[in-house]
Amino acid sequence: MIRTPQLRSTWARAVVPVVAGIGFFGLLGLALWGVAALTSRHPNEASDLLANRTFRRAHVSTYSKLIAADGPVLFPDLIGTDGDLSVVLDHTGADEMTGWRLYMAYPADRPIGCKVTQVPRTRTFRDCGGRTIPVEQLHLPPAGIRPTVFQDGMIELDLVPDRTRTGIPGTSPGTSPGTGAAAATSNGS
Repeated sequence: MIRTPQLRSTWARAVVPVVAGIGFFGLLGLALWGVAALTSRHPNEASDLLANRTFRRAHVSTYSKLIAADGPVLFPDLIGTDGDLSVVLDHTGADEMTGWRLYMAYPADRPIGCKVTQVPRTRTFRDCGGRTIPVEQLHLPPAGIRPTVFQDGMIELDLVPDRTRTGIPGTSPGTSPGTGAAAATSNGS
């Protein structure tokens, strides 16, 4: 039988575990610092690793009834602390599977900082200047941010813009501000 080495002096038995513990926590701290440095390279972009790409998978009948009774649904500050991704879900289709639109929660003719509030139980919103505007005059989202309606009647909001966007909310390559994609899509997932 082979004997395992043992520390013989009192000093070694006291110091070696402490040094090993400090080394372990030092390596753990370096690993956490590396993760923080990696994820903070683009603080204004949502990371697929840290945030969900979608929000609220629910049945279309839930939202279509809510919108019919109380107007479009305002989802404030879905991602981020600055409220940059507040969106409005609207439904104007003849049936529950079509006619879904997503808008950004600020007017198309104002900057992103001009957030809107909904006039209760209506399809209108009040902007930062006190104007009352219809939902159709809200800013369209960047390409990639859209409602997705599935064949089983479920809807979810895709909240991460396409990687090819220009960096200006409401635009995508080859479009001018306010003409980004907002129509609902259908896939068989």
